[in-house]
Amino acid sequence: MPRVKLFDEKEVLEKAMNLFWKNGYYATSIQDLVAFLGINRASLYATFGGKKELFEKAFAHYTTTTANAQKEFLNAQTDIRVGFKKLFENAIQQSTLDTDKKGCFTVNCTIEFIPNESELADLVCQNKLQCEKMLLHYLKLGVERNQISKDKDLQAIATLLFTFYSGLKVITKVDFDPAEFSRSVDALLKVLD
Repeated sequence: MPRVKLFDEKEVLEKAMNLFWKNGYYATSIQDLVAFLGINRASLYATFGGKKELFEKAFAHYTTTTANAQKEFLNAQTDIRVGFKKLFENAIQQSTLDTDKKGCFTVNCTIEFIPNESELADLVCQNKLQCEKMLLHYLKLGVERNQISKDKDLQAIATLLFTFYSGLKVITKVDFDPAEFSRSVDALLKVLD
């Protein structure tokens, strides 16, 4: 008779994601995962595979959840500039509330994996492409709505916005002035004028 799982996979995945996010991939051992998740090794391996497979699932969970939330947020905004301003202001606000100074999970993974871990680095590279694609789509909506000039290099702007967001999530891990970052967002968005 098959054994019944005594845990919620999604809840365990969320907890694993938070542990990897806080400690990093390399600093998180299987024993750390077993203790933090409250499941035994056999269950962990049977359900998720090893540490790498669990990390990949946790990373996919984070990027999918975050991307869906950002798409939904941006699509609800009628003014492109205001939408981007609010997106960055939300990121600044989240950083002020992040008492653990975890920053952004994907940004942390980028720093941790590149250039030494090619397979896992591919995950962060794919995430970068997906984020830029989402930003580009929103910029194109701005052109369609006559809020952004059609002669702008939208791909370059999407890359710039992604780069700024990533940098913001790194710098806010140290002491920072939210008002200063807000002014930086205003300066950045002048590229849309």
